[in-house]
Amino acid sequence: MADRDANHALRARFDDVFGQYQRLRSGMDDMQRRLAELQVSAESDDGLIRATVGPRGQLIDLRLDRRIYRDMDAAELSRKIVTTTEQAAAQMAEQVQQMMAGYLPADSGPMQFIKDNDFGSLLRRQDAIMREADDNG
Repeated sequence: MADRDANHALRARFDDVFGQYQRLRSGMDDMQRRLAELQVSAESDDGLIRATVGPRGQLIDLRLDRRIYRDMDAAELSRKIVTTTEQAAAQMAEQVQQMMAGYLPADSGPMQFIKDNDFGSLLRRQDAIMREADDNG
């Protein structure tokens, strides 16, 4: 009887995990399409620079108001471009995190990688498991 109960519990857990996988997989195509189309723009404080980034934070468009050439030198202009692009990339990262939140656990390696862009985040949990196995073995 105990084996039967254990088998039922394992089967129920498997069905739950498999259902989660199916939900994740079915939404991936739609999410991939939405991510590919995602663009975010940010403007400088003075409104003279507008940077647009794609889903990976890459600069895909840069608009400079013609007044910019009268008001700043090259060093100031480059700083403002970098700052504005960084703001757009940060906004993009936030949007990607929000989109992925429905598919990945908040404390998962892939979700942490989306937040910090650190490859170590992808393996941190596995590294901890391996260290624990070494300590116990």
